[in-house]
Amino acid sequence: MAQLKIKEFTRQEFFPSIQFTAKWLVLASLIGLLAGSASAGFLVSLHWVTEYREDNMWIIALLPLGGLLIGWAYHQYGQDVVKGNNQLLEEFYNPQKTIPLRMAPLVLFGTLATHLFGGSAGREGTAVQMGGAIADQFTKWFKLTKEDRRIIITIGVAAGFSSVFGTPLAGAVFALEWLVIGRVRYESILPAFIAAFVAHYACAEFWQVHHTEYEIPFVPKVDLINLMLIIPAGICFGLAGRLFAKATHFWSEVFKKYISYPPLRPVIGGVMVALIVFAMGTTKYIGLGVPTIVNAFSEDLPWYDFLAKIGMTSLTLGAGFKGGEVTPLFYTGATLGNALAYLIPLPVALLAGMGFVSVFSGATNTPLACTLMGIELFGAESGIFIGVACVTAYVFSGHSGIYNSQLIGSSIGKKLGAGGQETRKKRREM
Repeated sequence: MAQLKIKEFTRQEFFPSIQFTAKWLVLASLIGLLAGSASAGFLVSLHWVTEYREDNMWIIALLPLGGLLIGWAYHQYGQDVVKGNNQLLEEFYNPQKTIPLRMAPLVLFGTLATHLFGGSAGREGTAVQMGGAIADQFTKWFKLTKEDRRIIITIGVAAGFSSVFGTPLAGAVFALEWLVIGRVRYESILPAFIAAFVAHYACAEFWQVHHTEYEIPFVPKVDLINLMLIIPAGICFGLAGRLFAKATHFWSEVFKKYISYPPLRPVIGGVMVALIVFAMGTTKYIGLGVPTIVNAFSEDLPWYDFLAKIGMTSLTLGAGFKGGEVTPLFYTGATLGNALAYLIPLPVALLAGMGFVSVFSGATNTPLACTLMGIELFGAESGIFIGVACVTAYVFSGHSGIYNSQLIGSSIGKKLGAGGQETRKKRREM
């Protein structure tokens, strides 16, 4: 009788788990390798175009031409991928058709052109879209189910995010948290973590493309006074994230309302950005802005830097240029933290680090991923400060983030619940 029960347990529980693990170990590793390699090539290319732009400022005058090229390319060849990250979200919520592979080269071209000619944008959107597009091809090749496709999309997001920032833990959790606010799909945890770590290894170790290092040299003791000081800082970070999202949506709506021909929108936006850059006489607020982010941890910066970056990035992306929002969010948060050091008696590096991830948390509704990112980037010593700041920013930013298609967990429970029940039933029957 005991042997019969053991055999029954082995058949119903053990073998399905082995099959599930083996299947996703292979798929997640392949996707992680491909996405990590794509991110490595992207980061190298991005470094080159940034260096060229900084050495040849005259090229910023051609930003309207760059906008025309981007707008025309998407109008002619990218009508079905123009939504970018929002398309990944929509396909996750309601799987319809495989994301075209051309999303990857189009967003790569659009992002490099944006940075080459002087737009203000990031890089996360590019990596995530490349990872998602590459991953979703496996749906077609292996004829995967809708539930498996949701896992595939999660894998692609985790691999892209992890490799472009060098944060595998945050990359995996970001994919799990970003796709459904307030819920984590546990069947995706193992594949997401495998893909994130493989992608990070492929980018940083295999291709030797490394990331910027940040440091918080001193972290004060965790006591009631210091914990209370985090709250006003977190509120400011959350409001900044909300302002960033609102400003980006505002410009997008303005350009769509007054310019009906899509390729013309980035042309007009490019004229506006180029004129602002030449009027200000600095490239500080375009591109990624990594040097300013690094300086925010140790130097006194103008208090308005975060507002200038929000303005330039929201205008650039709202006009239709490509890239991402996350690195500009890092810039916004780090410089805002630097400014708050005049008012809040915490170390400037700690405030910059808190802002770095907290504004991101508020704008993307991902407090857990951002807390892990802060720990990976700045060390576990600052973990309590980072975590409280991220959660506070998330609460005070509201759910209106930078992604229009992102839904709150409770609002899509019915959409995903039936699929999840089917999956659980199938696994019990295996």
